[in-house]
Amino acid sequence: MIPLRQLLAAFGALAAITGATHALAEPALDAARARQIATQHACFGCHAVDKKLVGPAYRDVATRYNGKPNAAATLVAHIQNGSSGVWGAVPMPPNAISAGDAQIVVQWILAGSKTD
Repeated sequence: MIPLRQLLAAFGALAAITGATHALAEPALDAARARQIATQHACFGCHAVDKKLVGPAYRDVATRYNGKPNAAATLVAHIQNGSSGVWGAVPMPPNAISAGDAQIVVQWILAGSKTD
């Protein structure tokens, strides 16, 4: 029989390893970099953080997509390929942006588009 103290120590080590693996799987959010990329690609010409312009507010996008399977991949595809009919009659044109940069912007949007 394994003493309780050893069992708890092993469980703690496993939890630490699992947490470290999870941290490696999801890079830290860099809001400043995401905003810089969005600015470079003129995203703010049609979108704002907290109000609808031509397209939906980023916080509305986060509300709609958070918790949905493949949300990030779907949004990256919408950014790169464009979309229509998702938020009304105005289509979103495709954007010449790398998948990596689009992923950074999407991660920021889904995290609530924090400005600080």
